[in-house]
Amino acid sequence: MADGTESARTESARAPVGGAPPGGAQAPTPEDAYLERRTLRRGSAGPLLLTGLGVAYVVSGDFSGWNFGLSEGGFGGLAIAALLMGLMYACMVFALAELAAILPTAGGGYGFARRALGPWGGFLTGTAILIEYVLAPAAISIFIGDYVESLGLFGLESGWPVYLACFILFIGIHLWGVGEALRFSLVVTAIAVAALLVFAVGALTDFDASSLNDIPVDHSAAGATSWLPFGLLGIWSAFPFGMWFFLGVEGVPLAAEETRDPARTLPKAMAWSMGILLLLALLTFLAATGARGSGAVQEAGNPLVEALQPDGKATALSRIVNYAGLAGLVASFFSLIFAGSRQLFALSRAGYLPRFLSLTSRRKAPFLGLLVPGAIGFALAAWTGDGARMLNTAVFGATISYALMSLSHIVLRRREPGLDRPYRTPGGTVTSSIAFVLACSALVATFLVDKDAAFIALGVYAVALAYFAFYSRHRLVAAAPEEEFAALAEAEAELSRD
Repeated sequence: MADGTESARTESARAPVGGAPPGGAQAPTPEDAYLERRTLRRGSAGPLLLTGLGVAYVVSGDFSGWNFGLSEGGFGGLAIAALLMGLMYACMVFALAELAAILPTAGGGYGFARRALGPWGGFLTGTAILIEYVLAPAAISIFIGDYVESLGLFGLESGWPVYLACFILFIGIHLWGVGEALRFSLVVTAIAVAALLVFAVGALTDFDASSLNDIPVDHSAAGATSWLPFGLLGIWSAFPFGMWFFLGVEGVPLAAEETRDPARTLPKAMAWSMGILLLLALLTFLAATGARGSGAVQEAGNPLVEALQPDGKATALSRIVNYAGLAGLVASFFSLIFAGSRQLFALSRAGYLPRFLSLTSRRKAPFLGLLVPGAIGFALAAWTGDGARMLNTAVFGATISYALMSLSHIVLRRREPGLDRPYRTPGGTVTSSIAFVLACSALVATFLVDKDAAFIALGVYAVALAYFAFYSRHRLVAAAPEEEFAALAEAEAELSRD
């Protein structure tokens, strides 16, 4: 059969939609039983919780990480990189909002690419997303440990006991239920956002424009100036760090099956999330570099606190921001666990990964989709202790998925112009084409920053592709929502040819 899908496609095509046929009740099919054991709790998330989820994915990046881009491009180079990456994410979010309204399932990017690019494209996209959402929480757990140690909380030192406590505690909340998990995430995210606003007000009182370009100029670099101390290439090298202001917001559609009225709610929540993140990025970047100077914060593990302590002495405001930084890390760690579990759930339910990973509990939580990535993430954090390397690897996976998701929007617009679109991307394929070009540029930029991380991600990709090529592509589950959606397109294409 085409695409290696199971014969279940025929049965699922005959199954009634919305209830039994007029002739009487129909006995449950094997496909019904299969999907019943793989069902999420519907209607748990509204626009506020989804907006909070979108911000939570990202907010830790405002507290640290972005500043290392100053060492690659200087203030001007990172500013231009952040502007271009903000444009990429904005364009991609508009494109994904359209795709999410068309196909509101837990598959997210995998589902979009599956319809547009076939099973290989779907698997490539889903695997890239998994690389991002498995490695990023592992990296953040290490950063949480560093914060706990630096703050002297309970006398703990950064190490595997702290990492393990993070995974056990926050996965436990997710197992409790999606509604409870998203409400917890919203509260922690609100604390982190409030602290960023307080920081910006405090730091901007000491703003000095002359301190923005205080990094020494490398005169051997092409195009080097005081604003671009590492030349024009520094802009490109700063791309991955400009992404840290927005990395993860694309995960909002993964909550589609647990959303009330997803076709309307998802586009609104994604737009609101992106608007908030753009404002926070602008305030954080200008306030931190203008208050203390780009040179002072470029290597700081906690740049916002560093910006508030010009003489190295802690103040009441710096302490507040320091504790809030921990809240931001928790928010992103918590929400990224959610995203990874939903992508794994969808890929497993459709047979791309072992099917038992998509089983859900009585509370409709994908318990193995939470526990297995959590175990892998903890093992990596405890073994390597290298949060920066894991984040760079996650960024590499993210850029691959961005390019493929943007391409999916372009393909579907051209191949299926008549497809019902409750929401349409402003600018159409021009918007998604901008996202595609910038995503490809960011992908290449990861090699400029950390070649080892890029090759690690490629190695994971090679193993995953071998599994798909030799095993799982012959065992796909046609009754899965994303596969049915793609099968419908194939059937319509065949009818049009006939």
